[in-house]
Amino acid sequence: MRLAIYFVVAAVALFGWRFLRDVTTKRDTSNRPPPWRDVRVLAVGIQVVAVGILFLLGSWLWDNFNTRTDDIGLDPFDFAFLDQPSGISIADSDLNPNSPISSALRNGVKNTFLTIVVGIPLSVLFGTLIGISRLSENWLLSKIATGYVEFFRNIPPLLIIVFTWSVFLTGFPPERESWEIGDLFIFNNKRFAGPSIASQENFVAYRWLMLAALALAAVVWVVRTRLFDRTGTPHRRVLWSLGTFVGIGVIGYVALGQPFRFSTPDIVERVYEGGVKMQMPYAAGVFALTLYTASHIAEIVRGSILSVDRGQVEAGNALALSGFQRYRFVVLPQAFRVAFPPLINQFLNFTKNTSLFVAIGFAEITSISINLFGQSRPAPQILFIVMGIYLTFSLVLSTIGNLINGRLAIAGR
Repeated sequence: MRLAIYFVVAAVALFGWRFLRDVTTKRDTSNRPPPWRDVRVLAVGIQVVAVGILFLLGSWLWDNFNTRTDDIGLDPFDFAFLDQPSGISIADSDLNPNSPISSALRNGVKNTFLTIVVGIPLSVLFGTLIGISRLSENWLLSKIATGYVEFFRNIPPLLIIVFTWSVFLTGFPPERESWEIGDLFIFNNKRFAGPSIASQENFVAYRWLMLAALALAAVVWVVRTRLFDRTGTPHRRVLWSLGTFVGIGVIGYVALGQPFRFSTPDIVERVYEGGVKMQMPYAAGVFALTLYTASHIAEIVRGSILSVDRGQVEAGNALALSGFQRYRFVVLPQAFRVAFPPLINQFLNFTKNTSLFVAIGFAEITSISINLFGQSRPAPQILFIVMGIYLTFSLVLSTIGNLINGRLAIAGR
């Protein structure tokens, strides 16, 4: 019935649109074909029918879902449950079973974000080095890089993650026999710990000062770059920007009366005090996923380097540039113009593959959602939230990648 009503309304609207178009444009309709032979009418009609079918299909699925949930006694499709106790605990966090579900999900988003923000740059760096190594004139280095790519690229990422987790778990000592390096680092099969900074008085003001210093360093970078473009004077923008940032940091540290102190880690009765901690599942997962993603990025980089005109390489040789300088100033800037669009896809794949960390017990968003299922929480709503989170991550990465790609693209004439 819904389908019949929709098609009647769509047909009336379509004929009305055709009539209004003729009236407003004052066209001669004497020689015009009938509606069922008019190409424009047919094109619009097909799209209207497709939208209608999709809408009705979605409506049928929604009604079927509501009927099924009512039959088995599930809660209505709302999100009031987010304020209920989660019933789970998360390692290295302040959350406990009495914390709300929304807090648990936020913690999962934070852990997923930390995985992405560390893993993607490492994958690009490592993949670039492997891609360059595959083109090396050194036979041994080239074959090792080729073997690496062929090995990791053809193994499912889940197996690499589980294998790396097993190696880390057995390769490091138990907590009571932790390796300690000069009171600065602690390594065991549960966590890694290292030095960090601990806030003191005026730390908030110092943090805002450093944000301003970072903005000023960016301005210095732009100014030095424009000076080089205009006069040819060596820009040395890294040294100038870093000097600006460090100089303001040192002056602010002294002026604000030492707003932070360095904190080193220690284990007191199996409790970590001071420093910064990193869970073993996080380290193993990021390392494994970096190895896998870098094997794909290496092939993208290799193909992009081969796309650079050989005359560019010969020009670099004619200028007596070293191998590093040739790649740094001639080859890689041109290669990454070609490589960046497919690299965006690898960034998205890395983001989605973080869901595989559920196999090693790391509390990213998928792992937390599965634990919530075990506490009899409504699965459809939680899955809807988790899919929305991954979609948001992917859209943000795509947007940033497209902006960077637009900056890298060569402007046409």
